[in-house]
Amino acid sequence: MRVPLDWLHEYCAPGLDVKRIEERLTMTGTKVQEIHRHDAEDGRVVEVLELEITPNRPDCLGVFGVARELHAATGAPLAPEPWADDPGSAGGDGSHALPAEVVVECPEECPRFTARVFEHVTVAPSPLWLKERLMAAGQRPINNVVDITNYAMLLTGQPLHAFDLDHVSGQRLTVRRAAEGEQVDTLDGETRTLDSQMVVIADADGPASIAGVKGGTRSEVQPGTTRVLLEAATWNGPNIHRTSLSLGLRSEASARFEKGLAPEQCSYAQAVATRLLIECAGAKVVPGTVDVGWDGAPPLIIRLREARVQEILGLPVSGERQEEILNALDFQTQPADDGLDVTVPALRRVDVTREVDLIEEVARIDGLEKLPATLPARRGAAGLLTHAQRVRRAAEDAMVGRGLYEIAGWSFAGPELLDRLLVPCDHEMRRVVKLENPLSEAQSIMRPTLLGSLLDAARHNVSRNGPDVQIFESGAVYRVSRDNASADEHHALGALLTGALGGWASKSWRGEQHEADFFAAKALLGALLDKFHLDWSVQPQAWPFLHPGRSAAVLAGGETLGFVGEVHPLVAGVWDLQRTAAFAIDVGKLAAVSPEVTSFRPFAAFPVLRQDLAVTLPVGVPAAGVLAAVREAGGETLGNVEIFDVYTGPQVGEGMRSLALALSFRGTDRTLTDEDVSPAHERIVAALGELGGELRA
Repeated sequence: MRVPLDWLHEYCAPGLDVKRIEERLTMTGTKVQEIHRHDAEDGRVVEVLELEITPNRPDCLGVFGVARELHAATGAPLAPEPWADDPGSAGGDGSHALPAEVVVECPEECPRFTARVFEHVTVAPSPLWLKERLMAAGQRPINNVVDITNYAMLLTGQPLHAFDLDHVSGQRLTVRRAAEGEQVDTLDGETRTLDSQMVVIADADGPASIAGVKGGTRSEVQPGTTRVLLEAATWNGPNIHRTSLSLGLRSEASARFEKGLAPEQCSYAQAVATRLLIECAGAKVVPGTVDVGWDGAPPLIIRLREARVQEILGLPVSGERQEEILNALDFQTQPADDGLDVTVPALRRVDVTREVDLIEEVARIDGLEKLPATLPARRGAAGLLTHAQRVRRAAEDAMVGRGLYEIAGWSFAGPELLDRLLVPCDHEMRRVVKLENPLSEAQSIMRPTLLGSLLDAARHNVSRNGPDVQIFESGAVYRVSRDNASADEHHALGALLTGALGGWASKSWRGEQHEADFFAAKALLGALLDKFHLDWSVQPQAWPFLHPGRSAAVLAGGETLGFVGEVHPLVAGVWDLQRTAAFAIDVGKLAAVSPEVTSFRPFAAFPVLRQDLAVTLPVGVPAAGVLAAVREAGGETLGNVEIFDVYTGPQVGEGMRSLALALSFRGTDRTLTDEDVSPAHERIVAALGELGGELRA
């Protein structure tokens, strides 16, 4: 909304410069977006404030409403309300009736309809001051009658519409719902087709106006107009909003009506427009006002307790200061035992309904910058994280600690995602949650996996000369339950690696440079799961989007937590990626199998006895199986076992490989000798033999 500074000064704070006004309005919640300069025809430069009015404050969609805000914020005097003097308020003498009739057939869409009739109207260009003020406010001058309706709207916030009464067929206006497919020619030169949910103002020949949105051409004011029917009505805001959207037609009027105006504003606008029509168009008002459907509203009185103000704001505001602020905002106050009884003004009836709303008014005018930083009352809350929340945070920290960057992908996806991931039609991942009203086809389902957004992020980086990507995401994924009765939403954590690995994959027997592969993803997964002291393993399992033979299920505590493996080359190719590895686990299942309390075991006081052995095994025997067999056979004295070398070549034969194992034995009561660990060593050799292994010399 544009407000010329000289117009604002007419009602409040004529001595304040534009910067001070901008500062005070912004501090009270009425944001000044921009300050324009308008060059008037008389050579003056008029400064114009571009204001952002929040939807709950339609009272500030009029210049006088903004002036009242400025009055409250600065304490500057406020001029009398411009509608206080209404030259058309006197009733008729009964010698003749008004030459127009109004019927409202849908009062739920039109709570109040007022109309006045003016005769001897002279339609001509507006006075220079009126045209300049409208142009500064962003309006295009047309003629004095139309300009007066726009001026009254900008001043009071209430739109009006002027009908040429001689072109109102039957001298009667009917407010009704439009017939399905009914058409009306609007003032913008378009023919609009209506539906039965829209409301029109019609005469005997059909619709003359789209209620609250746009006037019609058949009864518009023209240079030869001498009799004018001036309408100011209150319309149902949601209906006006729907009509405006359906027709693709927004106007200054619809932008105001859709926010919900007070019925009292009709009288305000009629008073302002009547005075100007008499002054600027030589009009004579016919005594009497058509006023349909409004019997007034009972006053809303709210108790404002001084103690409650301090409790909510965290600092005391004196009763005198509260009363001063509320009176400046047009609230009426009466002393009460514990505070004030506050009567809400008509223009704030929708916005202010509770005591806390009044406290907000006091706070924003007294100064939000004064409020101290305080914590909310605990009211017995422990403030502790749940076990699942701790597990989620620890898992995310583990990824960050390994140097991965976190991403945040869309929860929405397109149905083609599953095709790109090579998911078969009968796969359980096809049980997707579909949106009833998606923003687009590309966002029509809830994502069933994190892999899609991880691949999207990787492609984005690789295409911008960032070939080495190490990222993870922690977020919700969605599936329809097996019985199709509900949706299953669970929190997942996934990671993706492509290109050369970072510092977390340090130098080892595999060489200086590590590329993303199955083992890198598994090592990263192990770093995460070991944080929770779990007995976990991986088991070969096929996944449609993973490389055959390089994919596995992640198992722990009897649960399948997720998958780990290399992305299928065809899938990676769709995203323009090279060799890529990934894993994803269900964080809820991880929390379920993770101990809530981890017991501390004292460090052993005695040194480790290390023995190395090399065993030749068929290449089909997984290393994880070898380690599991050794740990089981080693018993309590075997503290740790790890593989420190792998060899394949002519010395071990085709189809075989040699694994070098480092065995660490430790005693709890003494330093162990070779004789002490000999039984465990023999059990380990026997266990390896059962796997087809043979010790190397």
